[in-house]
Amino acid sequence: MAKERAELLVSRLGKRMAALDAEAQISARLPLIKGGALIVPGGLLRQLRGETPDASVDAEARRRMELLAMEGVFAAERALGRTPVDKSADCGIGFDIESAAPDGSLVFIEVKGRVEGADSLTLTYNELKCGNNQPEKFRLAISTVSGDRASPPRYVSGIDWGRPGFGSTGSNFSLAQLLSVAEGPH
Repeated sequence: MAKERAELLVSRLGKRMAALDAEAQISARLPLIKGGALIVPGGLLRQLRGETPDASVDAEARRRMELLAMEGVFAAERALGRTPVDKSADCGIGFDIESAAPDGSLVFIEVKGRVEGADSLTLTYNELKCGNNQPEKFRLAISTVSGDRASPPRYVSGIDWGRPGFGSTGSNFSLAQLLSVAEGPH
């Protein structure tokens, strides 16, 4: 019985070694192309059709909206007795305004100006990290812009913004949900 079992194991070992040798002899073949795709930017298509870009697509209009929203936040912060400082040029810090209270405590404010009727808002990876690292000091200021007028800012604070996934550059949030928990400047 032992001899029979030993022969079976030797046979299995021989077959497995032959299979491993065969796997080691794999060679690459030329790839077979199954299909292709042509990616055309939507902005280029709209431009070729002669359409004017809307405010959500036009970078200059987005910047104008952001500046209008920031002006509103600066006014709100001054009304609260704090001293706001524009930090929007400092890339990668996760907020646009650093506001200091008379006692020296700081509040970090990320300003989002959204065109009236927008349904979502995007926070970048750095903005999410700033909000999660110091939730008691982080404020998301949202202001809707219509024409050349920005609504008074609404602040969202004390939120667990979640963890960005692997390779994520940001996360989208429902603007309606954010505004439902937003409060006046604080």
